[in-house]
Amino acid sequence: MSSHYPIGIPGQKWNESEKSQWLTLQNKKRDYHQLVVSQINALEADFQIEQYGELPYGENLVLFAMRSKSWQQDKPAILITGGVHGYETSGVMGALAFAKGKAKDYQDAFNFVILPCISPWGFETINRWNAYAIDPNRSFYNDSPAPESKAVLDYLAKLKCDFLMHIDLHETTDTDNSEFRPALAARDGVEHTNWNIPDGFYLVGDSKRPEADFQKAMIESVEKVTHIAPADENGELIGVTIEQFGVCNYDCKGLSLCAGITDATYVTTTEVYPDSPTANEQNCIDAQVAVICGGLDYLTVR
Repeated sequence: MSSHYPIGIPGQKWNESEKSQWLTLQNKKRDYHQLVVSQINALEADFQIEQYGELPYGENLVLFAMRSKSWQQDKPAILITGGVHGYETSGVMGALAFAKGKAKDYQDAFNFVILPCISPWGFETINRWNAYAIDPNRSFYNDSPAPESKAVLDYLAKLKCDFLMHIDLHETTDTDNSEFRPALAARDGVEHTNWNIPDGFYLVGDSKRPEADFQKAMIESVEKVTHIAPADENGELIGVTIEQFGVCNYDCKGLSLCAGITDATYVTTTEVYPDSPTANEQNCIDAQVAVICGGLDYLTVR
């Protein structure tokens, strides 16, 4: 895959010149303020809107968090994150849809912190990486080189909140194989083979905090609105052995993933497949909302 990418020399890592060349090819395809910030501002009656940073590239790319206005210290805290990969649209829109709708059903039981679009430059340019050709979802560690990741970590450190649950909303798209994995191989000077993109919804739990019943409850909730991805012929999802139907596990903290940024007991990363012939934009958003509700319902009855 790397030998066919138009930037760089096969087998050699990119230097700053190649990264700059890549950046010149990126352009704004949609507007963060029109599509995202306007929805955040419309929720100011229900949430405390907080600016927790601003990206050093792009135009006025302010980072926003939404916190429950009815915050009470005796209620469990829930973290919902979206748009770590800006091109994964239903992650952003799913977080906003939950905040606009179903959050009201749970506000008496839980405190919410919602970061709907962690990577607004990636959202506008429809990119997995940021403007530095860095993947924010491999960059959640101290002194992170990704401004998106560092801003989240700094915000949560100041918040000093112990979360019970964290759900990180993602997508897996056909462009993972057509663009993003070839670009990754070229950037790092390695060979990548195409991976099988699961047709359907699945979850990536934390191998250190698997909580199988929690994952199962969310899968059952999502099944009501969309189909769950089957394992491939090797019994795997995205190259990882499945733990149960629709669920595989990663070492979230070890890989510096967004799902590893808290010590929450209940943690998962969602993956929706918007390019499925049986899916559409609204269906994917509905799946993201369903998984959040499934997780909250599980915690409510425990």
